[in-house]
Amino acid sequence: MWEKAQRFLVKDKYIGPLIRKYGPCKIKPSKKKDYFLDLVDAIVSQQLSGKAAATIFGRVKEGLGGEVAPEKILSTPDSKFRGWGLSRQKTSYLKDLAQKAKKEEIKIKNLDKLPDEEVIKELVAVKGIGQWTAEMFLMFSLARPDTFPLNDLGIQKGIAKLLKKSISSQKMAKFAERWKPYRTVASWYVWKILDS
Repeated sequence: MWEKAQRFLVKDKYIGPLIRKYGPCKIKPSKKKDYFLDLVDAIVSQQLSGKAAATIFGRVKEGLGGEVAPEKILSTPDSKFRGWGLSRQKTSYLKDLAQKAKKEEIKIKNLDKLPDEEVIKELVAVKGIGQWTAEMFLMFSLARPDTFPLNDLGIQKGIAKLLKKSISSQKMAKFAERWKPYRTVASWYVWKILDS
């Protein structure tokens, strides 16, 4: 899926060695039917380690009987979500997402047809979804090629490791221009540095 991006990025002195080390980028677009699930997962995962997020999301999914749908979320008492490990705040975010999806205030199944900026605008209208969550959706659910999550801690740490020094967000955005129009793929490799 990312052959063209890899051919372009392999020439970059920072990303090239990472492509050779880690192989092809593993980002694949989600199926339309999973967009809602992905957004629920994103809200549950905010400010949690990967492991804790996976555990809590697993409990939520199981608690909802394996069917993570707006109606299911709206008909489940808040206390259940609290029992599965969600804060009051995150529970209210899930209910807001479910409400907006049910009323079609946000047309989740059409998000793939919108340009990046429009997707972000739609998503940040949901309580608890900010720029970062919307960018993660663009990258991992829609597999958009050119998203750069400037405020992601992993990206900031990864770029500091690549450059052997920390730089300001402004400089980082400028630095990442070199990877256009494939900043999503470049970001994936920057994150990989931190895994090792």
